[in-house]
Amino acid sequence: MSADLEKRAAEAVEILLSAGADDVWSTVSQGRNVEFQYRDGALEKVQDTTSRSLAVQVYSNGRFSTHQTTDLNEDRLEGFLKEAVAITNALEPDPQRGITPSTLFEHRPDKALDLNDEAIQVLDRDQRMEWCVTLDNAARNHERVISATSQVSSGAVTQVAVSSNGFSGTEDSTYCVLGTNVTLKDRGDRRASDSFFAVARHVSDLPEATLIASEALERAVVRLDSEKGPTLKSAMIVDARAASGLIARLMGSANAQSVQQGRSFWANLVGEPAFSPRLTIIDDPLIVRGLASRHYDYEGISAKVLPIVEEGVVQNIYVDTYYGRKANMAPTTGSSSNRRIALGEKSLPELMSDVGDGVYVTSWLGGNADGTTGDFSLGLRGHMIENGQVGRPVGEMNVTGNLRDLFTRLDAVGNDPYPYSSLLTPSLVFSDVDFSGA
Repeated sequence: MSADLEKRAAEAVEILLSAGADDVWSTVSQGRNVEFQYRDGALEKVQDTTSRSLAVQVYSNGRFSTHQTTDLNEDRLEGFLKEAVAITNALEPDPQRGITPSTLFEHRPDKALDLNDEAIQVLDRDQRMEWCVTLDNAARNHERVISATSQVSSGAVTQVAVSSNGFSGTEDSTYCVLGTNVTLKDRGDRRASDSFFAVARHVSDLPEATLIASEALERAVVRLDSEKGPTLKSAMIVDARAASGLIARLMGSANAQSVQQGRSFWANLVGEPAFSPRLTIIDDPLIVRGLASRHYDYEGISAKVLPIVEEGVVQNIYVDTYYGRKANMAPTTGSSSNRRIALGEKSLPELMSDVGDGVYVTSWLGGNADGTTGDFSLGLRGHMIENGQVGRPVGEMNVTGNLRDLFTRLDAVGNDPYPYSSLLTPSLVFSDVDFSGA
């Protein structure tokens, strides 16, 4: 299949060049996703989707445009591509736009990333139904369960890219997702709910379906009798699953586009000790079976391990070729891959014991974070930490502050990274955090 996709991508490059384009980047993608949704003892939805598309970036006479189509019929495709060149030539020039320099294609790693699982390619209905039933039975194993919805989905994606200046690359990957959402009857007409999902490149890396659903049920059960949290300043422990959302907000504007446009608090931080020395963030595209592993990025820049923050000191941000030119910054990579946080030595229970009293955050409920200033306000669910233990459940509570300031007060990092994400984050402990509630 990849040979056919590569042929189509190369043909698109040839047609665009013959129509007058100066340079071309062509990407052909094909994928299939199968999803089963099972609700309260019955199969509720089955969806099997196959997609195929061609996307091209056209550089012509100092101008640039992108075009995409799902119609790969040869008789119609040539006209579509020729029109793409004509449209490009009608646009305003942009002197900073240019195809990725071929020097950035060099030293592409050849490490086997093992992103393709044949077992996912051949999953049948019987196996999917077995998982659904197992998830459902385990999720409804409590007298207060009102409803449980389980999901099994899997897919395979092949993407081939070809450029007019010598780039050629193919990426094949698979994924499988199992998860459950559980709702319980709480006091009066109140409800308590939570979920747990696991995703992996290989079936063998997923936990057993029973464990996934049991985790979702347990997370919902401990939410029973939740109360509005207090207003206070205290220590905050963010569990590994929720910590990924906090790191994602921290890094949301750590890129050349935001910096060049004056919308990033990361501007001028490279080389500076901007955060707690306990914070180390590494962008690592070469993790075997990683959910965002790759040999090259969307521009064809060869993948390499990129330190973002090392012991609190900012080392790099994400720099693509276009905004790198505009901001006079050397390209690193334009998009994130797997991001791993350097681990500490203590488990979550040990971190709680050290803290004594505070707030334990298990999930975020909306809110916002300003990438320009770093100011944030986030709703949360969690528990009070009382005498070093998980205490009463709380909600209807906000945490406010500034992200840069917050991460200067990162006091400890756990040894428990959440594995079912491309952001491999452990539990995090912060001091003197402002909470508003009752």
